[in-house]
Amino acid sequence: MLTYDLTKAKGPLYLFIYECIKKDVNNGILKADEKMPSKRLLAENLGVSTITVENAYEQLIGEGYLYSVEKKGYYVAKIRENQAGKKEEAQRRAILMPKEMPEDIYDFSANQTEPESFPFSVWAKLTRKVLASGKNELLAKSFSGGVRPLREAIAGHLSSFRGMSVAPDQIIVGAGTEYLYGMLVKLLGRDKTYCLATPGYGKTADIYESCDAKCVFIGMDEMGLRSDELESSGADIVHVSPTHHYPTGITMPVSRRYELLSWADSDKERYIIEDDYDSEFRLKGKPIPSLQSIDTRGRVIYLNTFSKSLSTTIRISYMVLPVELTERYYRDLGFYSCTVPTFEQYVLASFIDEGYFEKHINRMRLYYARKRKKIFEIIESIFSEDECFAVEHDTGLHFILKVNTKLSDRELEERLYKRKIRLQSLISFYREPVPDKHMFMLNYSGLDMEKLPQALEIVKKIAIEGESG
Repeated sequence: MLTYDLTKAKGPLYLFIYECIKKDVNNGILKADEKMPSKRLLAENLGVSTITVENAYEQLIGEGYLYSVEKKGYYVAKIRENQAGKKEEAQRRAILMPKEMPEDIYDFSANQTEPESFPFSVWAKLTRKVLASGKNELLAKSFSGGVRPLREAIAGHLSSFRGMSVAPDQIIVGAGTEYLYGMLVKLLGRDKTYCLATPGYGKTADIYESCDAKCVFIGMDEMGLRSDELESSGADIVHVSPTHHYPTGITMPVSRRYELLSWADSDKERYIIEDDYDSEFRLKGKPIPSLQSIDTRGRVIYLNTFSKSLSTTIRISYMVLPVELTERYYRDLGFYSCTVPTFEQYVLASFIDEGYFEKHINRMRLYYARKRKKIFEIIESIFSEDECFAVEHDTGLHFILKVNTKLSDRELEERLYKRKIRLQSLISFYREPVPDKHMFMLNYSGLDMEKLPQALEIVKKIAIEGESG
């Protein structure tokens, strides 16, 4: 007869009995097809009511641990041998996880937003407003491309800020550009060949390739991706960031942009993906017009994100599709639900519509211009021009630091990391091995200015003066 110590029960007795029997079945104490005590006998033995045992048995039958035979009673079900033990063993194993960056590392390449930069008070006000006025809309199923108020707000912003004339229906909202990359492969086809620049943002190619798309890589010159190599590459789709290439910072001139458009116009299956990820932060002069704004044939797919302009943790991005692709998207992929919560979409729509986004961008542009200037002053105070200087492009939230060192780029990276400094070399963004360039990427959006002088002093000691790491 089964006997369990009910004094150990911390909840309903039927659940405790259920757990005890389940454990005995998993551990092989109760064998397959073994007859169980009747509900009355087990209840008498444990000193509980019959209904308590009945509830435990019903739960075990529902999960497949017991089965009943009419007029005969209850029996232990046959489960896959040793699976429970194997599961427990697997749970005890340490899971191999990617190593997280230690908190005490000074990271020159981190893409972070300073907490002081986010408009918390305004966001909180709009959140309360949306909750108070939009109860029905908040609980309604979101349209595949995103709620219309947000798409209308984005269309208005693109018109005033980027000179782009687009219909709200052409805009597809998604949870980050990485998600949208994958959707584009589904839309354009896995059989297409996708072209990217090298050096470039490696994750983009990783995402395309994880979607079983073929990628080819083309080098760059001082004007950006080399358009003269596109035809021979066999590419159908080219992915570029013409306003501010990552990581070189190069801004593509209009002549090269028209060369890309000419390439796309020569075949109806060719498209250009314009990733305009931090175009808001041109620090001198007017924003440079987007490639999409000079496209007259519907060959450009425009992508942008609020992760750079608002916060890295706000995973809201969008793409603007040509009319033909918009129709294809809703015909072939319209069954997908929007991946951004409806509530967040309405808050962001209000943030844009009420002028807060434009004010935030203007404030942050001024802030980053001052921060960038201060960084240059600190660099110049520590290094001579022959030792280290910034390669400046007047746009975006990162720039290239040229360091005249006798160490190899990898060796300098390793020595600095031992001193808790992460400085990422330009050669790490290439798809193939290249000679040392002694050029390093510096993303300053979340850089700790108080610790910057000390970090740069360590860079100088190791890179210039030859101190060991």
